[in-house]
Amino acid sequence: MPGCAAPGEFKAPLQPANFDGPGAWRFLCLDHVREHNAKYNYFDGMSPDEIHEAQSPLAGWERPSRKFAANGADPPPRWSDFSDPLDAIATRFGYVRGAQPSRFTKAERQALSVLSLGEDADRHQLRQRYSGLVRRYHPDKNGGDRSQERRLGEVINAYQLLRKSAALA
Repeated sequence: MPGCAAPGEFKAPLQPANFDGPGAWRFLCLDHVREHNAKYNYFDGMSPDEIHEAQSPLAGWERPSRKFAANGADPPPRWSDFSDPLDAIATRFGYVRGAQPSRFTKAERQALSVLSLGEDADRHQLRQRYSGLVRRYHPDKNGGDRSQERRLGEVINAYQLLRKSAALA
């Protein structure tokens, strides 16, 4: 701005963006950009109906994206239209084609992995694995060596979670 010695660090639009380009900008200091923003009216030149439509929570979502915009002949693509031979996309979002949903929760699956058990485990296998791991990591069985206490705690917590699981009922 004429006569202002402050550095222009903030962008202020001179002309809004359109299909021809990003629009025109000028850089203003903080005081002048505040003054500019106080006078700026996004809805200037719009009819009341256009203003109401622009303020809708769904404004802008009715347009198709450019990548999948239909030219009038083709319907928009569906999930099954994409080729994903390694199921990389589906696996990323927790969906594997043809797979049965797990009977265990995420925390229970994590507990099974601590005990090195698969999802086909039953109560008997759970109890056997727990007993074996407690014997292996307990300080009384290791000559007083307390270096495995953290691992023992993980095993106990995993067992406590799984023994209450409805999936092993």
